[in-house]
Amino acid sequence: MLPDADELAEVLVDLAVPHEDINDVIRMSRRVTDDPELLHALKQAVGELVGDMGEIRGTVDLPDLDWPSGPLQRFFPLYVLVAALPDVRAYHKERGVPAEVARRTLADVGRNIAAHRRTYGMGGVLVPRWLTLHFHGELYQLGRLQFQRDRVGRRAGAAIEAAGFGSGPGDLGLGMHIPDFLGPLTREACDRSLALAREFFARHYPEEPYRAVTCASWLLDPQLRQYLPEDSNIVRFQERFRVSHMATEAEDDTPIRFVFGTDDVPLDRLPRRTVLQRAIVDHLRAGGHWYVGHGWFPL
Repeated sequence: MLPDADELAEVLVDLAVPHEDINDVIRMSRRVTDDPELLHALKQAVGELVGDMGEIRGTVDLPDLDWPSGPLQRFFPLYVLVAALPDVRAYHKERGVPAEVARRTLADVGRNIAAHRRTYGMGGVLVPRWLTLHFHGELYQLGRLQFQRDRVGRRAGAAIEAAGFGSGPGDLGLGMHIPDFLGPLTREACDRSLALAREFFARHYPEEPYRAVTCASWLLDPQLRQYLPEDSNIVRFQERFRVSHMATEAEDDTPIRFVFGTDDVPLDRLPRRTVLQRAIVDHLRAGGHWYVGHGWFPL
């Protein structure tokens, strides 16, 4: 189910796997294909990943590898994704997804591995569950942003319905995600992504009418406005949304992890070089908390 070493190297490059990890991944692939137990686990995981390809089901957990902790365990989800590539590529071809969109979408694998190294100082797949969306035809990278074929939740749906935009709880909606390592979140970049999304889903999923975009993110916490200038990219990003509700439990680790790359450093040792870094740290040191906001706007 895994390609040979030469082809595997090319596949890993296509998935934007960091170059420093490629040799180790190729070397360990022989252990996966030569061990009946590991090969069985691989086939089982691929079957679960590609089942009902293209159906909207949300993220799924890949089976845990019952193996001693180490590089093989950290990278095992990568072998599952590689083995699933023929299925997702066939689905993209069936839907007419442009090659460049498919390539940039699946390259989120490399971003995930880079985030693992930034967080833990070693290679591995940081959030395998997240990548199951990409390899099931549910999420696409369109310019600066990612868009997930999804269904609107209860509270956001009620707000959209009350505003008279023809959608309600359980109806189709595009979930917006903001990937890391992809430059500033400018107004122009967001406008371009939204234009691409309107065209992409109308063309490749004409049977799925998407009338609203939803987003759940710490970037939608209105407290950020207390610290950031009005013309900042984050404030302008917030202005696109109507907030349906705020999470009631604080998620202080989330902005720390995204802004600083780790949540395992004391506040007084975190850098304060940018306005955003100072905002995150100063707010927490003053006894405040950060929350995830749930917002929407008509597509």
